Amino acid sequence: MAMSVILRFKKQKGNPAPKIEGHHERKKEKYKSNPDIDTSRSKYNVHLITPQMSYKKEVDSRITNSGCRVRKDSTRFVDTLITASPEFFKGKDGKFMLEYFKTALEFMKKHIRPDCIFSAVIHLDEKTPHMHLCFVPLTEDNRLTAKEILGNRARLSKWQDDFHNHMAEYYPHIERGLSSRLTHRKHIPSHIFKAARKLEKMQSEIEKILSNTNFINSSKNSQKAMELIEKWVPMVETFETNINMLRSSLKAEQEEKAYLKQELNKRKKTDSDYRKELAQLGSQLDRLKWLYSKVPEEIRAEVEARKKKRSMEVER
Repeated sequence: MAMSVILRFKKQKGNPAPKIEGHHERKKEKYKSNPDIDTSRSKYNVHLITPQMSYKKEVDSRITNSGCRVRKDSTRFVDTLITASPEFFKGKDGKFMLEYFKTALEFMKKHIRPDCIFSAVIHLDEKTPHMHLCFVPLTEDNRLTAKEILGNRARLSKWQDDFHNHMAEYYPHIERGLSSRLTHRKHIPSHIFKAARKLEKMQSEIEKILSNTNFINSSKNSQKAMELIEKWVPMVETFETNINMLRSSLKAEQEEKAYLKQELNKRKKTDSDYRKELAQLGSQLDRLKWLYSKVPEEIRAEVEARKKKRSMEVER
């Protein structure tokens, strides 16, 4: 089964830091919004970079020290999710997972300022191991601009290519993640539908085996169902990951379209104002030309002669 690395960015504006910090740093006893979190295993989570203050203070201190301009709509920090398809981690121990995320952290440090990363925590208390890495998008010359660092859709695609290439040096059997293939797609990839059909077929087989199980053949049928379910479950997990990524991609695209529409409306207004001002200046030019046409011909000839004389003196 194909295994892929996963890298996703989420821009954070305003002050969402406390809520995100509560999740990443496991500051709650229960997480109703995410039943996959097993808090009894949270003690196994690992920090590769430990925040020294609250997320808000970490962000504010870097922005203040940089002396950069901050707009109301500025991205104050970026929440990065790094993981892989579930089957990639299957049967792997803690040492393997730690090395995987350390390798991913090395990649991030090459592409953003290391001093701007204020937290990198590995979660081992959920279904699929993953790392949340948060950083303030400051350039080398201290400008706060997630747009320049993360870029447009083409630049995001390159991020995915570079991440895959970096990780493939250490894990040659991985494939390029689905999220990277979504960058230029306008349709859901065909392999998603193939996976859906395969899962549906396997589901029917499982249901058939279970429905035909009776006292006499229960042991044999249970074994068949168990073997099939063992193959089916990781496929469902991968399918879920891919669907969630497609949803995220669609949401990001909708947000981008809304932003572009807003910018287009602004540009239309600007263009309209520009046309009005240009029309006014054009009218003024016509009046000036009309006035010049009323100047007696002998005066205009004298003006042209003097202009020509000055031009010749400059050339000397």
